[in-house]
Amino acid sequence: MARVAAAIFDAYGTLLDVHSAMARHAARLGPEWPRISQDWRSKQLEYTWVRSLAGRHRDFSELTDEALRFTAARHGIRDPELLQEIGRAYRALDAYPEVVDTLARLRRQGIARAILSNGTPAMLAEGVAAAGIADLLDDVLSVEAIGVFKPHAAVYRLACDRFGVAAEELAFLSSNAWDAFGAQAFGFRVFWVNRAGQPDEYGLRGPDLPNRARELADLTELPDLLA
Repeated sequence: MARVAAAIFDAYGTLLDVHSAMARHAARLGPEWPRISQDWRSKQLEYTWVRSLAGRHRDFSELTDEALRFTAARHGIRDPELLQEIGRAYRALDAYPEVVDTLARLRRQGIARAILSNGTPAMLAEGVAAAGIADLLDDVLSVEAIGVFKPHAAVYRLACDRFGVAAEELAFLSSNAWDAFGAQAFGFRVFWVNRAGQPDEYGLRGPDLPNRARELADLTELPDLLA
């Protein structure tokens, strides 16, 4: 298989731990905080899909805040100061432990590195700076350039346009099975970063096709696989 031109990473859930925002406030949220965080994430993604299908775009920052308000109401969280702090924490999520080393190794190997995300440019700029990975990336691509969310094919095309190569020359990394499937359908070389050990979805563990998704537990192996 030919060497890839670039590794394209989803941001939220792949490089950045989306649950770290609520984890920082676990003592105030109580023992149900993981469920609350998962509900927030699920509602956030639901809003992106519905708005893309309906043709009524609203940016990811707004949808993240809307999803937080809904989730707080569902779980009876009424402390506005706590919600503001959680919202701010989402703009400065923790990177997963292996992320910095993985990006640094890819840079030494001469493989370009970029983010392709639903996040707004401002959210992503804050996020990569807080995670300490801004200098390890060649670019940060946002769906705001086209006003539609993943897994629309136009989103994945942004990476091809940026690097001037065909889809099969790009490695795409996502922890989200639906995103991995969308990228696979587009033609990327897909690596499903199944951090939570979820069961198969969308046939990602299916037949050994040329662009079949490769499943990883985290990003540690990636530089060796792309060498």
